[in-house]
Amino acid sequence: MVRLSVALHVASPTDAIELIETLRHMTATTRLERGCQECAAWTDREFTVHYSESWATEFDARLRVQSEHFTSLLELMECGVEPPEVQFDFVARTRGLDYVEEIRAGMRKVAGEHCQ
Repeated sequence: MVRLSVALHVASPTDAIELIETLRHMTATTRLERGCQECAAWTDREFTVHYSESWATEFDARLRVQSEHFTSLLELMECGVEPPEVQFDFVARTRGLDYVEEIRAGMRKVAGEHCQ
């Protein structure tokens, strides 16, 4: 199992409400993806926006990170007043945005091979 956790610190309660509404629309689509076990978005008392996904296997999580829908999530992560807290929890280890960079760099490499 792989779990993604994101925490976004926003400038105001209004920003938090707008962001949470957008994320909740995204959760409906994400829950239908292969291997998705859980997807949720919420705010805490300090109006930090939290988002999480759980995937049955690392393969399922990799497919998610490579998807266009994940690109939309990455764009939303830029809405915070500071860099997001991103954590991928694996059975044996935890990683951050370096995991996204590693997988998406592999996508660019494969795409470049197809162009030749």
